[in-house]
Amino acid sequence: MMAILNRPLAGLLLAFASASAMAATSDAATVERGRYLATAGDCIACHSVPGGKPMAGGLALATPLGPIIATNITPSKTHGIGSYTLAQFSDAVRHGMRADGAHLYPAMPYTAYAKVTDADLSALYAYFMQGVAPVDAAPAKTTDLPFPFNIRVSMAGWNLLFLDKKPFEPDPAKSAEWNRGAYLAQGLAHCSTCHTPRNLLMAEQLSKELGGADLGTWHAPNITSDVNSGIGSWSRQDLVGYLRTGRAAQRGQAAGPMAEAIDHSLKHLDDADLNAIAAYLQSVPALRDAADTKPVTQWGAAGDELNAIRGVPLPKDLNRMSGPQLYDAHCASCHQAKGEGSFDGSLPPLFHNSATGRSQTNNLVMAMLDGVERQDGGSNHLMPAFRQVLSDEQIVTLGNYVQGKYGNPAGKVTLEQVTTLRRGGAPSNLIGIARGAMIVGLLALLLLFLWWRRRREE
Repeated sequence: MMAILNRPLAGLLLAFASASAMAATSDAATVERGRYLATAGDCIACHSVPGGKPMAGGLALATPLGPIIATNITPSKTHGIGSYTLAQFSDAVRHGMRADGAHLYPAMPYTAYAKVTDADLSALYAYFMQGVAPVDAAPAKTTDLPFPFNIRVSMAGWNLLFLDKKPFEPDPAKSAEWNRGAYLAQGLAHCSTCHTPRNLLMAEQLSKELGGADLGTWHAPNITSDVNSGIGSWSRQDLVGYLRTGRAAQRGQAAGPMAEAIDHSLKHLDDADLNAIAAYLQSVPALRDAADTKPVTQWGAAGDELNAIRGVPLPKDLNRMSGPQLYDAHCASCHQAKGEGSFDGSLPPLFHNSATGRSQTNNLVMAMLDGVERQDGGSNHLMPAFRQVLSDEQIVTLGNYVQGKYGNPAGKVTLEQVTTLRRGGAPSNLIGIARGAMIVGLLALLLLFLWWRRRREE
């Protein structure tokens, strides 16, 4: 009798357990989806210091206005975002507004993240609150930009001018793959943040979208569909392979910030999403640099000048070494005597290479100064840094030799350029412009006040 009476209760308990298991599975799936989306957004690259705890902040992000220190975005309730509601999290990610009402700087690419859908935003929130380990410590330094940019409320005006808060809207005339690629490239992957030049107010020039931009010392190249300046001659396989590995034979290899983006983010995306991004990029309207008279990956050929240096003693002043001498001493052991790259293909040829095929030579200089480093479970230098080995004069000589012999001869390396890049890039004149504008504005207000006061006295 008791067994009969307990059957309904047992059924209820079984149903409750089943529902709980389904809810737990659903929550786990949401957190995992949020982890994937956070990877697509490359959050860890900016909010983690090398060797530090994930998402704990502290990394200094170089900007023309000074370093911006990434904050702790772990679910710590004392030093992170653990007390954020979903609405506050959304405001921070998509609108650049912290929970305390202070504005974020657009070094945090919220102008791109604004396109994230509500569903994906909820998954991201679930991941950061449940899938990230809390770190109850604040970064050692905080952002301290010079006046007037230390007044964060000024970002309200900037957002009014340049922030488009509308989430991504699919184009019904395009394929599902294209729309997925556009959503990722324009949103979480924030391609435009690096590859689009900016105006005097540091906003993206949308008329030159993905046309290439300087990033302090490195240059994010043109990735529009133009055949000469962009990726118009790249196949889908070339693009997907590059996004996955950072290499494309007879095309180029990733270095600097792009290498970080691949190692932390793009290489972890599934094939469908990489193909979608590639499909979208291949459709971006072409923009061409007039200096690119043929595809940047078709310049140069194998060759050497060994006969010119055989039996020739090195000069007493090593700054007067010739290009062939410097190449033979520092480059030939890896890139081979004729610039053809390593035999196994792991080190690229210097001809038919986008790094030497562009008229913009910053990336070539930076590769020589800082080398090419890839992160794959540890530090892996594919090219050593010559910052402490070669002088500015030697970098100029070697750079111009490599450009002239293997790349686009229109690309020149100058002493001023090398000196500036070695020091961390050119200082911005935006601070002076902003301060001047404020002075002019205050003077205008003063004159208006004096005029108003005089009118009242009449």
